[in-house]
Amino acid sequence: MSLYEAELVVGDRVSAAEGVLALTLRHPLGEDLPDWEPGAHVDVVLGPGLERQFSLCGDPGDRTGWRVAVLREPAGRGGSAYVHERLGVGDKVRVRGPRNHFRLEPAPRYRFVAGGIGITPILPMLAAAEAAGAEWTLLYGGRTLRSMAFTGELARYGGERVTVAPQDVTGLLDLGPVLDDVPDGTLVYCCGPGPLLDAVEERCPAGVLRVERFQPKARQGGEDGEDGEFEVVLGRSGRTLTVAPGVSVLDTVRAAGVEVLYSCTEGTCGTCETDVLEGTPDHRDSVLGEEERAAGETMLICVSRCRGERLVLDL
Repeated sequence: MSLYEAELVVGDRVSAAEGVLALTLRHPLGEDLPDWEPGAHVDVVLGPGLERQFSLCGDPGDRTGWRVAVLREPAGRGGSAYVHERLGVGDKVRVRGPRNHFRLEPAPRYRFVAGGIGITPILPMLAAAEAAGAEWTLLYGGRTLRSMAFTGELARYGGERVTVAPQDVTGLLDLGPVLDDVPDGTLVYCCGPGPLLDAVEERCPAGVLRVERFQPKARQGGEDGEDGEFEVVLGRSGRTLTVAPGVSVLDTVRAAGVEVLYSCTEGTCGTCETDVLEGTPDHRDSVLGEEERAAGETMLICVSRCRGERLVLDL
């Protein structure tokens, strides 16, 4: 299924916290935008070679606009600086999506953990869990209270279920009360910086954790050092390409003149996800879950390779 893609206009631009801007993107003719579910993100094309992914953090029931929040990252690659310094109300940007690799699965109870700008995909999940009548709690950390976005919106849930823990006041997040005793039927959702996600993964019971990463996790897959040459067959044309050691499938197919969507080239955004028709992928991404990896029906061709000598892809 093809993704929605359109030039959208910045309708609102407000400060959500110190260093965080919230933008609402609307159709210039007032048309409704596609439906989305909590956990979804969109690709925003800010300029040539400047494409970024932002989680949707508004109300899924409001199809008049998509809200995203952008953290200013001084050491970033230029995307956040562009948004903060140059993107104003009335400006247009090309947006593609939504995509969702972080879906809120049905469960009787949830434990949410967010760090910094990682609150953005979690925020609509809270509303969905509340509407479904599920039990839930949120542990939300950040550098300072001033830097933590949407604390005002979280206040409506009351203090018993929501714990806001700025590091300059409480220190590092205390994960023990959240993860040391997880009842059956509970799902844990976590989004934030890499060290937080790593700490949660280490303590979380098997099978209950769902995460979304903004940066790639240290080396995924490839346990057997399978970095050698293999073949990729383009299923739509029957053409066979050779993927050399140290060269990605993405770079190989692009060099052959095949047009494919891609963005991060790090295995974190999901833009280049491709259907696998034959063969076994060596998954090295930070997007697909355990069940998706085991099924082997898709792969992220920017980082993942082949466990064997041949893959047939739907390209």
